[in-house]
Amino acid sequence: MEGCVFECVSAAAVHEELDDESRRLCDVRPFLPVLRLLRRSSADNQRVLHSKIGTLIGKGLQELDSLPDQEVKDFRQKMQRISEEKLLRMQMMSYWEWLQSCFSPQMDMAPTDDVIDKLMEGGVKITIHYDQCQDTASVRVCVKSNVDQLVDSALRKWSSTHQQQGCHDDYILRVSGKLEFLCGKHPLIQYKYIRACVMAQETPHLTLVHVGVVKSMFQKELNAIGAALGQRPAHPPLPAKKRAASQVQTCVWDVQLPFKVILVRGIKVNAEETAKVQVRAGLFHGAELLCVPVVSEEVCGRAEHVWRHTLEFEISVCDLPRMTRLCFALYAVSHKKKQKSTKHTHKYQTIRKAGKMHYPIAWVNTMVFDYKGHLKTGDILLHCWSNFPDELEEMLNPIGTIQTNPYTENATTLHIQIPDYSQQCVLFPPFDKILEKAAEVAKGSDCPPMTGRGGKKFHIELKEIMEREPLSQLCENEKDLIWTLRYDCRENFPQSLPKLLLSVKWNKHEDMAQLQALLQIWPQLSPRDALELLDFNYPDQYVREYAVNCLRDMSDDELSQYLLQLVQVLRYEPYYDCALTRFLLERAQNNRFIGHFLFWHLRSEMHMPAVSVQFALILEAYCRGSIPHIEVLKKQVDALSKLKAVNALVKTGAVKTKGGGRSKDAHLRAAMLTCLRQSGFSEALADIHNPLSPNMLLATVNVERCKYMDSKMKPLWIVYDNKLLGGDTLGIIYKNGDDLRQDMLTLQILKLMDMLWKEANLDLRILPYGCLATGDRSGLIEVVLSADTIANIQKTSSNMTATAAFNKDALLNWLKEKNSGEALERAIEEFTLSCAGYCVATYVLGIGDRHSDNIMVRSTGQLFHIDFGHILGNFKSKFGIKRERVPFILTHDFIHVIQQGKTTNTEKFGSFRQYCEEAYLVLRRNGNFIITLFALMLTAGLPELTSVKDIQYLKDSLALGKTEDEALKQFRQKFDEALRESWTTKVNWMAHHLAHAS
Repeated sequence: MEGCVFECVSAAAVHEELDDESRRLCDVRPFLPVLRLLRRSSADNQRVLHSKIGTLIGKGLQELDSLPDQEVKDFRQKMQRISEEKLLRMQMMSYWEWLQSCFSPQMDMAPTDDVIDKLMEGGVKITIHYDQCQDTASVRVCVKSNVDQLVDSALRKWSSTHQQQGCHDDYILRVSGKLEFLCGKHPLIQYKYIRACVMAQETPHLTLVHVGVVKSMFQKELNAIGAALGQRPAHPPLPAKKRAASQVQTCVWDVQLPFKVILVRGIKVNAEETAKVQVRAGLFHGAELLCVPVVSEEVCGRAEHVWRHTLEFEISVCDLPRMTRLCFALYAVSHKKKQKSTKHTHKYQTIRKAGKMHYPIAWVNTMVFDYKGHLKTGDILLHCWSNFPDELEEMLNPIGTIQTNPYTENATTLHIQIPDYSQQCVLFPPFDKILEKAAEVAKGSDCPPMTGRGGKKFHIELKEIMEREPLSQLCENEKDLIWTLRYDCRENFPQSLPKLLLSVKWNKHEDMAQLQALLQIWPQLSPRDALELLDFNYPDQYVREYAVNCLRDMSDDELSQYLLQLVQVLRYEPYYDCALTRFLLERAQNNRFIGHFLFWHLRSEMHMPAVSVQFALILEAYCRGSIPHIEVLKKQVDALSKLKAVNALVKTGAVKTKGGGRSKDAHLRAAMLTCLRQSGFSEALADIHNPLSPNMLLATVNVERCKYMDSKMKPLWIVYDNKLLGGDTLGIIYKNGDDLRQDMLTLQILKLMDMLWKEANLDLRILPYGCLATGDRSGLIEVVLSADTIANIQKTSSNMTATAAFNKDALLNWLKEKNSGEALERAIEEFTLSCAGYCVATYVLGIGDRHSDNIMVRSTGQLFHIDFGHILGNFKSKFGIKRERVPFILTHDFIHVIQQGKTTNTEKFGSFRQYCEEAYLVLRRNGNFIITLFALMLTAGLPELTSVKDIQYLKDSLALGKTEDEALKQFRQKFDEALRESWTTKVNWMAHHLAHAS
């Protein structure tokens, strides 16, 4: 019926309108088998958009509507207005501006080195595909020529064979197999794809596309935007009532009273009736305690524990910083060492104080000021969390979320009151008042700040402090020195701003004001240096705004490199509307590639209660400003849902199917392929943008080549035909049951190392393949084509599994089978470079579990590592004995390849060793930056990165406390150790072969 639509309640408890009439009923899967027929009016079209966004982000918008939180309402209203303005600007774009925004190529503006110049001699041959037919042509051009010149050459080739003329303005070049267009007038060598092909000595493949095709794509998106803008309600929601301008407000600096909190009661405290329960409270600015924590009396209770006790802090209200956190911990107190005072045995640490045992029960944090800067007052109910981190600060958890536990039914609840300090609302002063206070303090100071106040001795000491690694602790004397010489820091060590911020006495509002005034004249930091300022230790909103402004200089390519960390540090933002959120949304809505990964980094953590509302709000804002992207992302979400169902089928079958061996595997694979052939699955999995690389289109599943992998979680190996390059295939692995975020972090750092080495003119042929977490313990991994594991290579060339690991000729013979002549020489060089890169990278990162199934080699000779479940020195052990006793993997069969099978070829091995040492020193010079990236991931909940102690491994492996000569000496010792003890690796590999013999 025209103007009607079916509605159902989905499995996610979201009202979903089924506006896609092509969907099969079996794919809808409503919560109940009931559909309601609705007559749709123009006003109802807005509900369709809301339904799509709710389904896409995994949280219904009506759930956000129902939240009794004015901050949520204000943020959503502001984001909706900004999104509509963004869509209106998009309507004014030309197709060319749109193309650069959505499908711009990745650039590499670095100057070419001698190696590239040598490879480019005589020009580069490029294969041109013509979009309107199946024809191809080869064109040889100078890579310093621009795109227009290449288009002219391609058109001349076309006209010579088809007697048709064409103008270069009517055509555009696309990377074959990808939705990546060569926009701009740059030299060809500055396009990352072209440069990568030149370095790998591969032929670039480009497709000549008529601009009419691009314009039709653009028009389709404009139509979607027009439809969304036409669905706006006639009467937008009224803004929240604002306080009358005439209402008097009290500045917090005028309140000289000590800060107090009345502890009323605890509800549903998880402790035995006879146990005494105590509450500890602390005020924090970042990780810094503003004053001594206070402790309540010990009380007993049943359903409730009642205190009605005033906790008075040794700090005046006037000295509370804007970002003060009020942190609580509840714990049971026992006088007997072994007595268990809680109902359930806790896996968390118990703490002994004054002869008593303290058993943690719950914790909760809240901000002292609300999002408008008003001091919170009155009754507050705080629903607590029961999961404690490994490390506690005075038994408190300041780094934990300031969101309360949404699962209120079973959560311990703490009832507190914050008294009124004035008859008017107490407000933190605006920025101009802060600068006025700074000027007032400076004017009244007997010794105005200036540079050069310290003597030579103090400046030497200051230089030593500033050169320490980021996580080093400062003593009080060092903090005082830094604060005294703060203007010297600005002149001579501007990158040391983080250490200055750690030296500020944030519990004195006069010092805070002086810092803000100094920040206004502080030089701008490089984006890499500014990233550290987004760590938990720097909560001040103006500091974070300064950091974000420094990030604006990042290219889109560089921003995508650090997007993983930038999403994680959103957890440190106490308020929804902040500079970092606005920055990420702005860049994501201006670049589809960044938008894609921002969406998935947020969407994959929507199951985490501490961030679900915050991330849902950001996702909603992104979707509202990127209407055309909604359908693209929804296709991916639907496809992943199907893969999850297939994986569940295989897992269930693996448990239920009797017998074993090949017959069981064949039966399970047949069931899997039957499922993939069903139209409901094949249609949902077809024509999607690859979540791992969104500029690639996955056409149809090549069912006959699909399989599942024989490991515990039964990952699916799915092979696709590439829609934009006929005959070519690519593979993805779908995993459900493993947390891929640690793999993502490791691969990101490998990509960063590759970038740092290339900046130092050292290309070690690293292969950071694609990996993306898409949900709770689920995600995708890229299949690297034309590659095999060391284990398979060794077993294929050996008659006995037990001796396969000791066959030093197997790897070299395999490369000889795949390559000959000059190609073999290139393959050995490729192996040498990549082996050097991974030796250094795995040593620095402490990557463990390096058996022969976790190291692979491509037919081109490129070695690479996979599966990073153990990092930062968390090596596997059995019966208390470490399985891996070498710093990194360097076996004699690797050396056999490097030396081209000749034991006398020590020159090649010497070059290999030199590559390793150069690579190590490059990473060491960037050690502080690498440590910062790991530190920013501390709250992500990764299994082997939970505290600052875990990062200590990096400090040790990079020898950051030593001179460069001492560090190089240490690395050379590790290199010799890896070589000397390589026989232990062979024994481990033999045991692995036997354990996994088919």
